[in-house]
Amino acid sequence: MGGRSARDTRRALAGVRVVSLAQNVPGPVTVSRLVGYGAGAVKIEPPGGDPLRGFSLAWYRRLHRGVRVERVDLKTSGGLARLQALLGQADLLITSQRPSALARLGLTTRRLARQHPQLRWLRIVGDTRRPERPGHDLTYQAEVGLLGLEMPRTLWGDVIGAERAVSEALLLLRRPAPCTCETGLRDTVQSAATPYELGLTSADGALGGALPSYRIYRARDGYVAVAALEPHFSARLYAALDLPPGADLSAPMRSRTARQWERWAAARDLPIARLRNGNGA
Repeated sequence: MGGRSARDTRRALAGVRVVSLAQNVPGPVTVSRLVGYGAGAVKIEPPGGDPLRGFSLAWYRRLHRGVRVERVDLKTSGGLARLQALLGQADLLITSQRPSALARLGLTTRRLARQHPQLRWLRIVGDTRRPERPGHDLTYQAEVGLLGLEMPRTLWGDVIGAERAVSEALLLLRRPAPCTCETGLRDTVQSAATPYELGLTSADGALGGALPSYRIYRARDGYVAVAALEPHFSARLYAALDLPPGADLSAPMRSRTARQWERWAAARDLPIARLRNGNGA
């Protein structure tokens, strides 16, 4: 059977109309992915705009390609009327506010089902068990044990949570309306923490540094990540280095620069990559 082409994927949600109230990172990432599948999207922002725009204008612009943005004051009767008009034409509503804040706007499951029976509602919350509790990616990582003393390199909960939200949205769109689904960012971070919780990626875990063929090493210039995890990769690596299986690789890895190791590995079909900074250098 043939696979779905890229063109088919871009048309998968053609005709689907999305309205989003979700700000910061998870909502815009989710909407961007749905637009990539062909959905049409309108995002309602408060008069001051989405805070993400101030944090990273470049990312904001990237995530809002193909999205119509309207600045609407939902604290006014005119603003609420505009929201209701948009919801009357929508197939999917995406929110990321706390339930109490949405209720003040008249957005509850019962009321939406009565007013807009064609609508599906995806609620992105911080924690499905305690959706009113304040929190963000940083606090969720801290709570589940993924945070060290340095700031994280990426927004695990926001980005991975958005990917889960996309999956939930696709499932919602296959269900008869009206229907609602709730997905939590802390829930996602908790799932990501399972390998560490079970010791797999702890300091003495097999994938935390205890396995010599799956470790970060200093090269002559920079560092490399060696991921020869499968037996055939590990055997090929040690044979190419003329070392006994399971030997420590610290000394031989200092014999070449990180770029040289990357080229050396590519020629031998081995998973070795140099560590790059945030700009890919």
